[in-house]
Amino acid sequence: MTLALAGGALAQDAQKGGTLRIVGTADLDHFDPTSGALVTTNNFLRATQRTLISYHASTDEEERIRPVGDLATEVPQPTNGGLTYTFHLREGAMWNTPGGARQITSTDFERGVKRMCNPALGSAMLTYFVSLIDGMDTFCDGFAEVEPTVEAMKAYIEENDISGITQPDDLTVDITLSETAGDFIYMVSLPTSAPAPIEVLDYMPDGPEYRENFIASGPYTPVDYVPDASLTLARNPAWSAEADPLRAANVDNIEITFGIQPDAAIQQLQAGDADMVYDITIPPAILSLLTATADDKVMTMSAGRTAFLFINTVSDNNGGALKDLRVRQALNYAIDKTALVQQMGGPAMAQPQSGIFGAGVLGYHDFDLYPSEGDAGDPEKARALLAEAGYPDGITLKMPYRNQNNQPEIAQTIQAAMAEAGITLELTPVTASDYYSKFMTNPRNTEEGAWDIAPVGWAPDWVGGAARSVFQPQFTFDGRHQTYNYTDYNNPEANEVAKQAINATTPEEAARLWAQVDELVMADAPVVPYYSEQVVLYRGPAVENFQPYALGGQGDWTNVWLNR
Repeated sequence: MTLALAGGALAQDAQKGGTLRIVGTADLDHFDPTSGALVTTNNFLRATQRTLISYHASTDEEERIRPVGDLATEVPQPTNGGLTYTFHLREGAMWNTPGGARQITSTDFERGVKRMCNPALGSAMLTYFVSLIDGMDTFCDGFAEVEPTVEAMKAYIEENDISGITQPDDLTVDITLSETAGDFIYMVSLPTSAPAPIEVLDYMPDGPEYRENFIASGPYTPVDYVPDASLTLARNPAWSAEADPLRAANVDNIEITFGIQPDAAIQQLQAGDADMVYDITIPPAILSLLTATADDKVMTMSAGRTAFLFINTVSDNNGGALKDLRVRQALNYAIDKTALVQQMGGPAMAQPQSGIFGAGVLGYHDFDLYPSEGDAGDPEKARALLAEAGYPDGITLKMPYRNQNNQPEIAQTIQAAMAEAGITLELTPVTASDYYSKFMTNPRNTEEGAWDIAPVGWAPDWVGGAARSVFQPQFTFDGRHQTYNYTDYNNPEANEVAKQAINATTPEEAARLWAQVDELVMADAPVVPYYSEQVVLYRGPAVENFQPYALGGQGDWTNVWLNR
């Protein structure tokens, strides 16, 4: 009998062996799943770590976003009035510990969740879990008082528990929530909720020793790493295909080379010198050529990705001008979204964006509180608002940008549109690997006015009903600073409607409520949305069974094989 793989490929065709060669511009943000945040990093974590729930890699849009068991044997239905989820772990799912292969247990899962709120390097996804899993807020509040040393953090984790996570036995996890949440199953697909073996408590989270002593649960493990240059993954000897329904692990090794510019990367793919890209956006000129020649190695997928300017309402630059709603509204009127869409390669690759939810996210709808003809901006309206706010001669703002892919051109296009409205932008390039990890997520840079507006992007942290994963980490503040809510923005009314949306019993009701949230946030104008984008994927000629993995926005490294 022939077995079909996700997307229609045939198992009998799969070729084992070889080295998958991947090229990218910037290094991984983190090895540690607890703190990994970038979509691109999810591909590395897919290869090296297991989570309770995950997804099939597939070209089928519906199958790609349907949650399935990974470490869990199946997707459970909640009990206890929708508050308790019981997960049964797969026998034979192993850690590759220094002492040999060892079964992943329910205690390992709780340890992974505990590590999310460590005081040294927490999780950007913590906001989803901390007030939802019963007792986790208490655990995390106590952890915040612990000295951020290896010894103190290890002691706290070993001596304290999260009341809402219990282990009836080594292969069973009961998770009790403080309130019902229809999207909880999606949340435990995130790598940040991956189990953690006890050995990692002997290292600083994601520190050099953690990386040198990396313990994998997926089919691959790092064996050679040169920061900002290269990373090689080899087979994890503790992994078995029988205990993993989602990863075939066809190739023997995966080699990632960093520091490759987009044009060169695509040329390497076309020549067969590389197989896949890591964090590279195909340059529009090359993309136009590929589509014009009907290259069958081009593929697109929707992922709810949006791009926008975050506005710094914290600093006192320009006398605190950006704290004035009228100035923020002026920025929204000034932006030329049509020019930016063209910069991305045209309407087939992107579309103008006016809210916080991108196309494909439940709650996305067609509205614009700051309209302009043809989405090309309204500089006169922007100038009038600036004058009303006390800036008749315009204003000068600092804008950093990632020096990667087409981001320099995007920054210049934004600069030109703002200039038409009397807004002068001082542009500052920042290396891609530092932009989020060191520059934007450093609260001092925000408070001290190192930036006024900043181009940022967001992709939902899970797939399916993912509006919470857009709204909560960027647009809520409960007293705990969230990594990607740079200004601690908060709107109590939006929070209340979001709570109703999370507990909605039908997709239609959830969509209606999330749409309200979108409009409430945009009425405050904390950001300037400008486009939502399709993810364009491309591969080399030797790559077979190229099936997109939704959380990584890329072909699944663990299921491709090589025809060479």
